[in-house]
Amino acid sequence: MADVKKIATRESYGNALAELGDKYENLYVLDADLAAATKTGIFKKKFPDRFFDCGIAEANMMGVAAGLAATGKIPFASTFAMFAAGRAFEQVRNSIGYPHLNVKIGATHAGISVGEDGATHQCNEDIALMRTIPGMTIINPADDVEAKAAVEAAILHEGPVYMRFGRLAAPVFNDPETYKFELGKGIQIKEGKDITIIATGLMVSEAIEAAKALAGEGIDAGVVNIHTIKPIDAEIIIKNAKETGLVLTVEEHSIIGGLGSAVADVLAENYPCKLVKIGVNDEFGHSGPAVDLLKEFGLCADNIAAKARDAVKAK
Repeated sequence: MADVKKIATRESYGNALAELGDKYENLYVLDADLAAATKTGIFKKKFPDRFFDCGIAEANMMGVAAGLAATGKIPFASTFAMFAAGRAFEQVRNSIGYPHLNVKIGATHAGISVGEDGATHQCNEDIALMRTIPGMTIINPADDVEAKAAVEAAILHEGPVYMRFGRLAAPVFNDPETYKFELGKGIQIKEGKDITIIATGLMVSEAIEAAKALAGEGIDAGVVNIHTIKPIDAEIIIKNAKETGLVLTVEEHSIIGGLGSAVADVLAENYPCKLVKIGVNDEFGHSGPAVDLLKEFGLCADNIAAKARDAVKAK
């Protein structure tokens, strides 16, 4: 995939906000002293009167966002995932979730791919945390095209939304001319007969590559992109489980409480079948180059293919 264009979804987030600022005059952006990193500085430059730097006070920023939403504005509260979901969890729960306010949370630098920033900043728990908040919608886009579409979908959705963006440049595989984002709907990238690989975020492109490698070995792997983890598309999960009888989930997040857990809930209630989960195991990350860390933690096409191959053999 060396020739494939790559863009970090945090950049897509910043660009989308700036592009949509003209269309939605009630769109406001808040940041916690990280505008250069979250890329909200792009919006700040274009719409300085609708941008507020709340300083290194993420919990307070969520309260400010709640207040703006209560006056009819559509605020995007932006910071690293570790601070948005971790440090400010109580305010997100009580000030945004409980009154079901129309606040959008732009959480960047999620997952192991934060790299050299190390375990303290590698947030692998944010999806699990946000899933527990009633009425919270969770979106984890896979590439630039999907991320930009997700930002507008969040604007159009009434209620709190948590959006997860990455630091590492991700391959752009969606066609902007034909791509259609539907909140709560998974995307069938490839049909399969032997196993279904369900992926989200940065892992979708890796799942696609894994399926290509498996095809060369005579294994027909389907690929599903789940960009909306809550509410999750149970229909597409059940459909694929019935077709292959074997499901593998892959996510740049803890295997506890994330995509794998959400898929397991669907299967257990509707169509029990063998499920294999790939993600960050019950452990913390550590500092290192992002690409190397992804390989070390098995979040790569080679490991996805290997786990799928083993699962099919044991089927």
